[in-house]
Amino acid sequence: MKDSLKPDDVLRRAHAVGTYYGFTPFSALAAANRGHGLKATGYPPEINLDALDPVARDVVAFLKQVRDAGLTPSTTRPLFMWHSNAAPGRTAPRTITLQFHAMGVDRPIADAVLIRAMRSLVADLGKAETTLRINSMGDKETRNRFARELTQFFRKHGAGLPPDCVTCAKRDVFEAAEMLVAGEPNDVMPSPTDHLSEMSRKHFEDLLEYLEATDTSYELAGDLLSRGTAWTETCFEIKGDEHIRAWGSRYSELTRPFFKAAIPSVTAVVRIQVPAQGAITPAKNGKPRFVFVHIGAEAKRESIKMADTLRHARIPMTQAIGIESLSEQMRLADGINAPYLLIMGRKEALERSVILRERSTHNETFISLDTLIDKLKKVA
Repeated sequence: MKDSLKPDDVLRRAHAVGTYYGFTPFSALAAANRGHGLKATGYPPEINLDALDPVARDVVAFLKQVRDAGLTPSTTRPLFMWHSNAAPGRTAPRTITLQFHAMGVDRPIADAVLIRAMRSLVADLGKAETTLRINSMGDKETRNRFARELTQFFRKHGAGLPPDCVTCAKRDVFEAAEMLVAGEPNDVMPSPTDHLSEMSRKHFEDLLEYLEATDTSYELAGDLLSRGTAWTETCFEIKGDEHIRAWGSRYSELTRPFFKAAIPSVTAVVRIQVPAQGAITPAKNGKPRFVFVHIGAEAKRESIKMADTLRHARIPMTQAIGIESLSEQMRLADGINAPYLLIMGRKEALERSVILRERSTHNETFISLDTLIDKLKKVA
């Protein structure tokens, strides 16, 4: 990480990436819902913090804040949010934690959008090329089956394995497996993808198709695992420079104690060491002039590929890529009240064009994607 990267920079970059990929600051959502929140209470009794890994503890702390703010994600009203332990006006912590969450979407597009957003953020923070490594631990059924296979593996091969791994396996086979792969590569250890249920296999294959269709390079990483019962399905890590690494996974079961039902959710978390600094200066974030609305899988894929291009061109735009409902996208657009809409359906995606609609007059202009940046700069 560059020494010049300050807490203000971290938050500014997180806000910019979040805006272009459709992740709203949690602080803004909580402020908008002020007066409708719940009385702050402790963690639900089902949550055992000591049994959770550090990333899972960050996630449940965030879920508690979401619950206390009176926000209730659902499959009909999903929430794409980002959150940090650093806040404008407060003294910056030496380690800044950034969490990006997609809650309420079970389809792999949520994973794909989250991965792309976090990859862009890690690249911005580290000023380096990124590497995406990805695996799947499957659903609860798959994890139980894989746990049995790991238990048999440690019993059978224990004599030739590091003693600390064998001892750990008696307590937590997933943690033991992580310890083992962190040391020397082990070609005989079972792979979770060999035990995926049909539903989990389909989810993983669809996610990989999204990544390939959006030109998102990745490496299949059979040695990338998630520990305990907090995580399911996709797990991934994104590496930038030697100091920055993001890790993410689905965590639907963690939501159940907070919202009375499991909400399909996926997160990515990154920690950044920053120099000592006083209070963080509030950022002056401009209001988007364009809201990108997309209809259909083809348009979604194009919008994912375009997000970074529009961001680097400094086009003041936002979108909700992971939300498939047109009415929900329009509801969000009405709340932002930007003067222009960019509309792309299947026809436009195949023709590589977009419709620019002026909201006050409903005038529409068809624009080729090849000339989009120049046209929008004139309007912006």
